[in-house]
Amino acid sequence: MTPARPTGGETTVAVSVDRGRCCGSGSCVLAAPEVFDQDDTDGLVLLRDPAPRAALRDRLQRAADLCPADAIRLD
Repeated sequence: MTPARPTGGETTVAVSVDRGRCCGSGSCVLAAPEVFDQDDTDGLVLLRDPAPRAALRDRLQRAADLCPADAIRLD
């Protein structure tokens, strides 16, 4: 699935994940399912959209704060 790209110069947030640190808790998926998913094979985080719209920033920050492995970065 290819994530939708913002149009018209909409501000985005750069998101990155470290699958090597991920422990598969799934808290990120609950906080921002538009951006995060879990791999059906190993349960680790999948980044659906590395540049989501800035309107999701609070939910993205919550996902990063809730991550027990500190595997999510926002820039």
